Amino acid sequence: MAKEDRFYAFIIAHTSRSRARVQRIRVEKRLVTVVCIALLLLGVGLFYGLYGLTQHVSHLRIEFENQRLRAENERQRKELEKLNNRVEKVEDTSRKLAEKSGVVEQPNPPGTGGPALPLDEMGLAALTAKMGRLEEDLRAYEAILRQRGYTPTLWPVDGTLEGGFGGRRNPFGGSGYEFHTGQDIEAPWGAPVIAGASGKVAFVGWQNGYGQLVVVDHGGGLTTRYGHLSHIDVELNQTVERAQLLGKVGSTGRSTGPHLHYEVRINDQAVDPLPYLLLSNKVATVPATN
Repeated sequence: MAKEDRFYAFIIAHTSRSRARVQRIRVEKRLVTVVCIALLLLGVGLFYGLYGLTQHVSHLRIEFENQRLRAENERQRKELEKLNNRVEKVEDTSRKLAEKSGVVEQPNPPGTGGPALPLDEMGLAALTAKMGRLEEDLRAYEAILRQRGYTPTLWPVDGTLEGGFGGRRNPFGGSGYEFHTGQDIEAPWGAPVIAGASGKVAFVGWQNGYGQLVVVDHGGGLTTRYGHLSHIDVELNQTVERAQLLGKVGSTGRSTGPHLHYEVRINDQAVDPLPYLLLSNKVATVPATN
């Protein structure tokens, strides 16, 4: 091997007696070159591997944040949609109750406009505040109607509260459940059934499930239903006053015994009648539940 192809390193070792000994170590230049290139490649590979790993982690973090933001946007969109629907329903009910109560509303809304911007948290807060104002107006209109006898606050029959509004077991047996749209009031056969508020008779006759049924429209989207009657004492389109006789308790239709099925509906959507019954001075007799 030529002399210029070798690499020489000299190490001088000192003994305890200060004797010096020179040792020569011979290393091939080609080996040194190969080792250096390998170390360089290894270093470059580690660097790019680490760089790629950090980029992958950064990408995963960004993707996770994007998914979180998409989920949050979807949640807000659903909340806004529900709130908008609720606002529209309350606005419609408020308008009808205002007309019924005689409260004068502005016939035409003031001019509005401007750039359309995405609805953010501030817009959601504004919509929520609007909803609060509408509900306050709604309560005010209901108070006026209550004073004038249009809100059903009377017990339609003297009896005992039984099956309430909401989910319940099938009263005809079995392990199934069903949704009960009204309040059952147990009363003896032939007991008088009266109108909970003033209004107009919107339906009389037989209807599946209800049996003999009377529906009274109190205006503003508010109606009451009186089901399972044994006898009906009013006619269609007849105007009835608060506490006027509508019919008598029976067990017609889907019924297990004499009682009154009483419903309160707003915009044809059944709501719990119990709060309306509790507005009455009558003390409710509620059976003990197991």
